[in-house]
Amino acid sequence: MTHSPLASQRGEPSYVWRAGQERRLQMMATWARLPGARVLVAGCGVGMYARQIRERYSEQVDAFDIEYERARAARAVLPGALAAAGEFIPFADDSYDIVLSHEVIEHVADDRRSASELLRVTKPGGRILLFCPNRWYPFETHGHYWRGRYRFGNTPMINYLPAPLRDRLAPHVRAYTAAEVRRLFAGDGADIVHHSRIYGGYDNIIARFGKPAQAMRDLLYRCEGTPLDTWGLSHFLVIKKG
Repeated sequence: MTHSPLASQRGEPSYVWRAGQERRLQMMATWARLPGARVLVAGCGVGMYARQIRERYSEQVDAFDIEYERARAARAVLPGALAAAGEFIPFADDSYDIVLSHEVIEHVADDRRSASELLRVTKPGGRILLFCPNRWYPFETHGHYWRGRYRFGNTPMINYLPAPLRDRLAPHVRAYTAAEVRRLFAGDGADIVHHSRIYGGYDNIIARFGKPAQAMRDLLYRCEGTPLDTWGLSHFLVIKKG
């Protein structure tokens, strides 16, 4: 498997638009009023979600990414994309109806401060749409370190280890239990109006194995909203600012 030089620190953003990304966008549209909204994409990668939101729902879209090269790539679809850190969002208080943080908060240096910043720039009554890794997914999707060397790809069972061991193998990324991710927004005037665990799109697997893999994915989707989503890939939270 190939990966960019930034994979070990930042993960890999969406480079193409496929069924998995489309499904997540529709989840966002279900839980937030995107048409005409002022939207911030916090940690935009190369701009895939920012582009889709801008083209389909609203021209009032801003975005930033901590990596300058990725922010520059995003400017091809969103000219105003900035390079900035999630702990120091360069926008005013109460600016956005919707703030999207898609698989980003696990990579920041200070996730509690980043959560506070997401809330700060959200308008009263606005919503944060947050996706992040579920600790109980059977694979660590961001690779791991072994004997000082980074190894890209899915690694089974790392997140089931006690935290000190898990963090030695994957010091570059967090994975959250439901309680841990909810605590990021505790006491900040935030109301979690939706929290679910979702399975992935598995588009690469389906492209390789076809209908049997698609049937597997569809079965996993039917597990969402049941106790079997304990092992889902990601948390999806909708947080309303009071």
